[in-house]
Amino acid sequence: MLSAFTARPLVELKPRDRSRIESVLAYGDRVLVGLNNGCLRIYRVNEPSPASTNSANEGGDDGGGNGNGNGNGNGNGNGNGNGGKTELLREVEKFSRYKIEQLALIKEAKILVSLAGGYVALHDLGTYALQEQLGKTKGATTFAVTSNIVNDPETGVPAIVSRLAVAVKRKIMVWVWRDMEMEVERGVMEMTLVSGIKTLTWVSGTRLVAGLGSGFVMVDIEGEGTVVDLSGPAGIGGLGGQESTGRLAGVGVASMSYIGIGGAAPKPLATRLKEGQVLLAKDINTHFIDVQGNSLGRRQIPWSHAPADIGYSYPFLLALHDSSKGVLEVRNPETLSLLQSIPLPSASIMHIPQPTISLAHAGKGFLVSSDRTIWRMEALSYDTQIDSLVEKGYLDEAISLASMLEDALLRDKQGRLRQIKLEKAEGLFKMRKYCDSMDLFAEISAPPETIIRLYPKIIAGELSSIIEEPEESEDGTSDSQSKTPENHNQTDGSTAEETAVPKTLSHAPSVMSLLRTRTDDGSDAGSIRAKVVEDAKHDKALEGNDLKLAVRELQRYLADVRRRFQRFLNPDGSLKVIDEAGDGANDALTDSVMKLLSLDKEDDLDLGEKLREKARLVDTTLFRAYMYAIPALAGSLFRIANFCDPDVVMEKLEETGRHNDLIDFLYGKKLHRQALELLRKFGQADDEEETAPQLHGPKRTVGYLQNLSPDHIELILEFAEWPVREAPELGMEVFLADTENAETLPRDRVLDFLEGIDVNLAVRYLEHIIGELNDMAPDLHQKLLMLYLDRLKKHQTKEWEFSSEVDYVEWQNKFLNMLKSSSQYSPAKILDRLDRDDPEFFEARAIVFSKMGQHRQALEIYVFKLEDYTKAEEYCNQLHKTEDTAAADGMASRCVALLAYEEDKPSIYLTLLSLYLSPPHGYKPRYGPALAVLAKHGSRLPPNSALDLIPETLPVKELDFYFKGRMRAANSILNESRIVANLQKAENIKTQAQLLVGEGTDTRSTRSRHVTITEERVCGICHKRIGGSVINVFPDNTVVHLGCANRMR
Repeated sequence: MLSAFTARPLVELKPRDRSRIESVLAYGDRVLVGLNNGCLRIYRVNEPSPASTNSANEGGDDGGGNGNGNGNGNGNGNGNGNGGKTELLREVEKFSRYKIEQLALIKEAKILVSLAGGYVALHDLGTYALQEQLGKTKGATTFAVTSNIVNDPETGVPAIVSRLAVAVKRKIMVWVWRDMEMEVERGVMEMTLVSGIKTLTWVSGTRLVAGLGSGFVMVDIEGEGTVVDLSGPAGIGGLGGQESTGRLAGVGVASMSYIGIGGAAPKPLATRLKEGQVLLAKDINTHFIDVQGNSLGRRQIPWSHAPADIGYSYPFLLALHDSSKGVLEVRNPETLSLLQSIPLPSASIMHIPQPTISLAHAGKGFLVSSDRTIWRMEALSYDTQIDSLVEKGYLDEAISLASMLEDALLRDKQGRLRQIKLEKAEGLFKMRKYCDSMDLFAEISAPPETIIRLYPKIIAGELSSIIEEPEESEDGTSDSQSKTPENHNQTDGSTAEETAVPKTLSHAPSVMSLLRTRTDDGSDAGSIRAKVVEDAKHDKALEGNDLKLAVRELQRYLADVRRRFQRFLNPDGSLKVIDEAGDGANDALTDSVMKLLSLDKEDDLDLGEKLREKARLVDTTLFRAYMYAIPALAGSLFRIANFCDPDVVMEKLEETGRHNDLIDFLYGKKLHRQALELLRKFGQADDEEETAPQLHGPKRTVGYLQNLSPDHIELILEFAEWPVREAPELGMEVFLADTENAETLPRDRVLDFLEGIDVNLAVRYLEHIIGELNDMAPDLHQKLLMLYLDRLKKHQTKEWEFSSEVDYVEWQNKFLNMLKSSSQYSPAKILDRLDRDDPEFFEARAIVFSKMGQHRQALEIYVFKLEDYTKAEEYCNQLHKTEDTAAADGMASRCVALLAYEEDKPSIYLTLLSLYLSPPHGYKPRYGPALAVLAKHGSRLPPNSALDLIPETLPVKELDFYFKGRMRAANSILNESRIVANLQKAENIKTQAQLLVGEGTDTRSTRSRHVTITEERVCGICHKRIGGSVINVFPDNTVVHLGCANRMR
């Protein structure tokens, strides 16, 4: 799968050298080798030239996944044949009397730690001389060293703390160095476990995992040696739940493969991974935990054989199988997939230098050794590794590897990761995993056209990359023909899942691998099996149920893209004003939109135009998707702001007969003329359209016109004509509805339009805007009166007749009421149109004279032409009431009539009386109505003028009631004026008391007003005690010294 490492021999023992390599330690450019005869050899490694390194890396790439353990075949005792050279600097022959089983380094203290002959010894790192043999370590089997930076709890000063843990049978002994000095006063910490210790591994600065014969335990050094059992699959620490399933629970076949045939049981292994993860392994069972010992619940590694050693070289998990196999396996610690198998004959030792600064630099030069050869594993550049995985189609591994690496280790990490995920999403789509594919597309904010092009033309239109087969082709060639253009249009980075034959992973087969049942898609076998199953689907065209499923997932994706675009676009297509001081969520949304547009923030492009273009593509495609999968939802898209292509939508809706949705769409796109023409076509049709029964008749047209703003008055008047003519009551709703649009239409234009159709409709419209909307425009009031008058005259001349006498009377009453109530018309123009000799218009002329202030002429009409004395009196009452209300003081006006007797202000009743008693030439006096006026309104008549009008022949007895009424009225007014004068006088007195005294206006008497002076009371001005001083009391009862009050004045 991958060539992550290339094995380069560093040290090869000569054939005549009978010693064997037992331990290896590397630091800086030095490699220390412990031999079985107790000798220590020190080598210096000279790095090869860059050219040699590049050629070696290229050779590693050509070798695929199996590195050559012998370099180029030119290695000698201390070289590699690649331009680099390993020099033997020194050999310490008597370093130990026994084989050197283990080496380690405490760099800050310049101490070399060794295990030989059952003892742990400390040597000087410079001279390799023995400093001290730790006597307590007799019988030691293994040790582990860790160095960490720790802040002093009291001073906060950082220091490098190194710890050496030694396993002696069941005991763990710990020595501590702070910087360069061993903490002697602290002594040696000892802990005893339940059984013999086989391995030790530091997982943090204070915690280590001990591998026992029965399982694993975690020991906390600072927690007073707290020991915690680590539970896991059988063989690691007991049944661990789900992790033991599918692996025969660590017993049975696995146990027989080692113990049942007399072999030694594999030792327990542990290694620390990144981000606080720890891997435990025993036999072929594995268990992932954190540094607190909690299970992570991850699946087991699919090993077919138990490894001899495991380790972690950022970012890979390493497993060295026993010397009989001589294979180094490189795995992804996230997916656990096998990335590379490197054959290293008889290799049994793996040494990974401890990272000191960053995991990014760990393990790039880790060592693997057999008893005769030491190899250094040289890593290819991470960019090359990822490119190789992508090229071979292992996209999940490429994504996982790129995600694990630090940003500084890859060129444009985020961009490459996004591109790989894009290719994976396309591969998932072609494997018919539409939901997963769209989720990944949305995660990386893939440009919409990238997804849309994967669909046939019925969804993607011209953007589709699929060439559809002719319908007549039934010979089985359509699949291959349709598949060819798809493959032809793949992007340069298309995934191998789309075209390549499924790949197999190189690991040795075993009985366990055959019996093991895998259900995890992330596993090696699972991924192969999935690709094999899906391979047959790739040859099928996207159609039928598959296409419907794909389209529904596309709808979800496009709806999410619409939501993101709405953050920046107004419904009219203009850009929204974005607050630059946004939070992290806004920044993330902005970045996602820029990715959807395939733009960088630095690009000097018209963002608004790009957004509108993409929004048009998204909405149009979403429309096609709705029409294909769920046509009923298409209407919901039109009823909100959208950017659909009108041509595409109109063609599709016409084709499918969804005319109602088409009307909604045209309204939303402001294509009102097309919509109204379509409504007129269906509304005026003789037969009801089966596909659009709700469009038949004028109702739908009226509703559409009501929603148009006054700016579209031309369209409204043009297309309102046929509904108004066909159904006047319904059609008039366009102009009479209680809506803002109807109320703000240009009224003169509407009036002209309605008058051209029917005068009755124009009158109805004028009555509505004047009576309901209270329009006070004089032209409209004049127009309404003229329409009333013209219709009444035409009825008289028989040019037009009312349907009944009731209608005529109703029309005449409307005319008269309008004359009375309105003051916005021109009385002179109306008077010119009224025939003075026509009895039908006598009352109208009287009303017009009244509006003109010519009350005598009005009364003459009531008295002499209509001879309606009641209406004449009502007219006088109404006019008197109006004048009385207009006066500022009604009482004063009453007094004027009675007391002032001003002849220059005659009363309207006097005018009526004069008409009764002194009629114009040709009319007789009317004494009866005159006496009635004197009886009812005598007090409102000036006495002298009224008496002058009374003829001498009239008996005084007839005027008795008049004189009595005058006297009663005079007395009433006099009494009333006296009462008012007294009330005003009382009010005056009350006000004066308020102003002068300040009190006495309520229930309290002014004489009871007082203030209390205590010893503590002080002056409100100087703040000194009042005592016995002369005081001044203000109206608000504030007490001050008299002198202070005078100074205030």
